[in-house]
Order: sequence, then structure tokens, then C-alpha cells
Amino acid sequence: MPGVTAAPDHYENFPVASWLCPPRLRPPIAALYHFARTADDIADEGDAPTAVRLDDLAAYRADLDAAATGAPISPRWAPVFGPLARTIADWRLPLPLLRALLDAFVQDVIFTRDRRTYADRAELVDYCRRSADPVGRLLLHLYGIADPAAQARSDAVCTALQLANFWQDLSVDIPRGRHYLTDADCAAHGVGRAELAALLSTPATIELIADCTAWTRATMQTGSDIVHDVPGRAGWELRLVVQGGLRILDRIAAGGHRSLEHRPTVGAADLPTMLWRALRM
Repeated sequence: MPGVTAAPDHYENFPVASWLCPPRLRPPIAALYHFARTADDIADEGDAPTAVRLDDLAAYRADLDAAATGAPISPRWAPVFGPLARTIADWRLPLPLLRALLDAFVQDVIFTRDRRTYADRAELVDYCRRSADPVGRLLLHLYGIADPAAQARSDAVCTALQLANFWQDLSVDIPRGRHYLTDADCAAHGVGRAELAALLSTPATIELIADCTAWTRATMQTGSDIVHDVPGRAGWELRLVVQGGLRILDRIAAGGHRSLEHRPTVGAADLPTMLWRALRM
């Protein structure tokens, strides 16, 4: 499942293998994390032109295909694809999930270039199906869980965590040309794009963000029983991941749903609450 970020330069869709993670899963999770993190850097970091980013993501995909088939990989990302090739072979990773993540990064680059927005929640959730849901399914694969109902619960949690990150990061994403508040939601609350670009809270934008966070919380709750599908220490890690996402929503609410103005964060002071709620799950 996606993890909670302490800072915006951490790839939010993979938990770093913590002490709660079973030791045997730490190397494959680390390999997957570095694969996703590097692709995220290609798509999002620095000042490379769009054409260069897209070319690099295409080359990155070619190295993924090479790693999956045992063909030679380029030296450019050897530290990423060496461990990933072993993980693919040892754990029989489903390649469509890895390719879906790259599709999402390409979509981000194109949407940012074209200043495109998402029409409605269905279109935004479809993006999360590639940008977030594959993470949970890859982790379930490592845990040996293939039950379709568990996968659906995982998808709901991963989508909710991605959405929570969107509402947390509005003050960062909008100036960078990334727009995740949908056209339909903005229209329903009478909010224009120019109003959002100003990064100033109004009664209408506060209601808009409150509505989106309520939707996100409900989505999380539909999938939160995934923590009972995963046994042992990994299940406890997932409890904290779910509670971390919910705590982000708490922080947005505590700030008056004014995340256009500032980025609410979750830190060490939130850990006792998260632990207590995890225990109560």
C-alpha cells in the first residue's frame, strides 16, 4: 500500500521496508521502491524539458522489459534494474503492474505539460488505478495473497492514500501545473481555476476540499479491512499505513481545510494516536 510521507521528496506510493516488515520481504520491497522512486524523479524532478522526460521514461521502460526477459540492461539505471531483475525472477512479479506505474508517470508529464485537468472523480480514480493501486497489488503478491476481494480492498486503500496526498499537497502541486481537484467537483462548489491558482482559501474552496476529503475518508473505510487479510508483522505495518492516511485527512480538517495555503504534515506527535487507532482496528 502507499505509505505516509514525511516530506514531499519521498515517493509516497511505497512504504520503506520498516522493522515491522518481515525481513525476507525487505529486499524485494526495496527493489520495487527504488524502481518507483527513480521513475518518479525522471517524471518530476529537476528542470528537464517535457520531451526529455518522456524519452527518459521510454528508455526506462525498455530497461524494465530487458530486466524482465534477462536481456542486457543499460548502465544508466543498473543499480535499479539489477536488484529489480532478481526480484522479478525470484518472486514472479506481474509485469503489467510495473508497466502501469510507468504509464501513470507518463500521464503526469503529459497532463502537466498540457495543463490538463481531470473531468470528474471517475477519471481521477482511473489515474489512481495506475499510479497507486499497482503498489498494493504488488505487495499482496509478495505476501502471497491473490484473493480478488482482498485486491479490491487494497485498491480502495491505495486510491484513498493517493487522494489524501493530493489534498495534502494542493499548495505544492497547483503551482507546478498539477491539478487533481476535478472539473466536476469545482463546478459543483462554484470554484474556478483562477481561484485555485491564487492559493487563497475562500468559503467555496474550503467546502470543496472538505467534500473531497470526506469522499477520500469513505473510500479508505471501504478497504480498511485489508489489514485483516495480511497476517503477522506486515498486517501491523498496513494498519499504520491506513491510520497514517486517515491522519493526513485529520490534519487537513484541523487546519480548516485550508491546504491551498499550507501543506499539513503528519509527524512524530501523531504517532501515539496512530498507534492507538491501529491497535483498535
